[in-house]
Amino acid sequence: MYPDVGQKLTYETKDSVYFFTNAFYPFDNFSAHTVEIWAQVFYTAEHAFQWKKFESTDATLARQIKLAGSPWLVKKLSQTSKKLRSDWADIKVGIMTEIFRAKAAQHDDVQQMLISTGTKTIVENSPVDSFWGCGKDGKGENKMGKILMKIRDELNNTVASG
Repeated sequence: MYPDVGQKLTYETKDSVYFFTNAFYPFDNFSAHTVEIWAQVFYTAEHAFQWKKFESTDATLARQIKLAGSPWLVKKLSQTSKKLRSDWADIKVGIMTEIFRAKAAQHDDVQQMLISTGTKTIVENSPVDSFWGCGKDGKGENKMGKILMKIRDELNNTVASG
C-alpha cells in the first residue's frame, strides 16, 4: 500500500519538486487517520493531542483545534495559548501513547506497518525535536519511537496469545 522506503520518491531538483506519500506515513501524527477517543472523533492524532492540552483550560481554543482543517493549522493554533493543562509535562507521553494505541486499533494499515518493522528500533528522525524525536544530533529522547515500539510489542503479544 505504501511505497518502499528505498524508492526516495520525495525530493527536489533545481527545476522540479517531486512528492509522494512517505513510506512510513501511518506513523506520522499528521497522517490522515481519524482517531476516535474520549467519546470524540478527531481528524488526526495531532488534533487529538493538541485538543487534550486545552480541553479543560481553554474550551474555545480546544474547539478551534478539533475543527481545524489540517494538522499544520492545529499545531499553529496550539502555539497561540499558554493555557495548557498544568500537569501537561507529566501526562503528555501517556496521552500520546493512548492516542496512538487508539489509532493503531482503528486502522489496519497502521497495525500492519508497525508489525512489519519486526524488532527494528523505530526512530522519529526529527532534526528539530529532541523530545519526541532524535533531534539534530541524533541523541534525543525519541519518545515517539519508543511509543511506537511499545504498541508494536503489544500488537505482537496479542497476536501471539490470540
